[in-house]
Amino acid sequence: QMQLVESGGGLVQAGGSLRLSCTASGRAVGTDNMGWFRQAPGKQQRELVAITRVSGSTNYADSVKGRFVISRESTKTTITVVLQMNSLLPEDTAVYYCYAHNMLTSDDAWGQGTQVTVSS
Repeated sequence: QMQLVESGGGLVQAGGSLRLSCTASGRAVGTDNMGWFRQAPGKQQRELVAITRVSGSTNYADSVKGRFVISRESTKTTITVVLQMNSLLPEDTAVYYCYAHNMLTSDDAWGQGTQVTVSS
């Protein structure tokens, strides 16, 4: 079983920056694609914000391209995925969730969520 522990988030003014961090441990973490989703107020669906794959490739939602950067660092037993969010907009306000998908077992894991609020 994989555990995802998130940190970061908070309240920031528009144009500011925040850094979200997620540390994964448990199963063979080196075989997981990892990313961040978010769920905006009043919306039922979570949307993909950014993903970093085992292959090293990354993808971003169109709405965050050029503003957000995702990165990962691995040890033998953990992976830390960081989402650096710059030039934040009020529409970035959401609960952000860390996500892991294991490429060998297809198991998924979610973090507990962290609130990001951007004031105008």
